Amino acid sequence: MTDCDPNQLQRLVETTLGPEAMDHGLTFRPMFGGITAYTMGRNFASLSNVGLALKLDRAARDELLAVPGARPLQYDPGGPVSKSSVVVPESFHEDTDALRGWLLRSIDYCRTLKLPARRKKRES
Repeated sequence: MTDCDPNQLQRLVETTLGPEAMDHGLTFRPMFGGITAYTMGRNFASLSNVGLALKLDRAARDELLAVPGARPLQYDPGGPVSKSSVVVPESFHEDTDALRGWLLRSIDYCRTLKLPARRKKRES
């Protein structure tokens, strides 16, 4: 496994989806040294030094984990393993058709989830 650059992964997601990214309301925000990708306000991907991880339903997660090179998201050795996100194989970085299909599956799934609750502003 090689270290990945979150900024390069963001460009990969944007170029893979092309103009269609706008249709999905994609936004990106810095988060804990990486970047979190959102669709219509819902987190669908983590872009970090460990790779591009997609949030998926159980069946899709199991299907992607069967692909050589895919692995559950784990930021640090010995740290917690994600039950919903899978790091895509690095081979997908060159196979834009495969990557596009998985990005869209993640986006479609995450758009079915409830929006996260908004935090209340603290009073000074």
